[in-house]
Amino acid sequence: MPHFIVDCSAEILDTHPQHTILAQVHGAAVASGLFDIGDIKVRVNPYDNYLVAGKQEPFIHVFSSIMEGRTTAQRAALSRSVVSALVALFPDVPNIAMNVSEFEKASYCNRKTL
Repeated sequence: MPHFIVDCSAEILDTHPQHTILAQVHGAAVASGLFDIGDIKVRVNPYDNYLVAGKQEPFIHVFSSIMEGRTTAQRAALSRSVVSALVALFPDVPNIAMNVSEFEKASYCNRKTL
């Protein structure tokens, strides 16, 4: 926790490699001050087959899952920061977005909490 899953059209990797995208998203998450650096997880899923508004148009969408407890303003600022970082990296990609989902602490389990 937190998890940042970057779904994107495979063609954007012609502009910047996956490790650059990972670094941008990770850096924005760290800069938010909301998370411990050692807890941040970022993954990239490139897609060859997709439709955006009925056509194959480049896209990036970040799905973020974070532990409950942050304010709406904090979550919104996190989204703006990540999207801004990606827009700076990919100024010609017309579809860049992010959403933040929260999961409840009561039902969360990982190896450390067993």
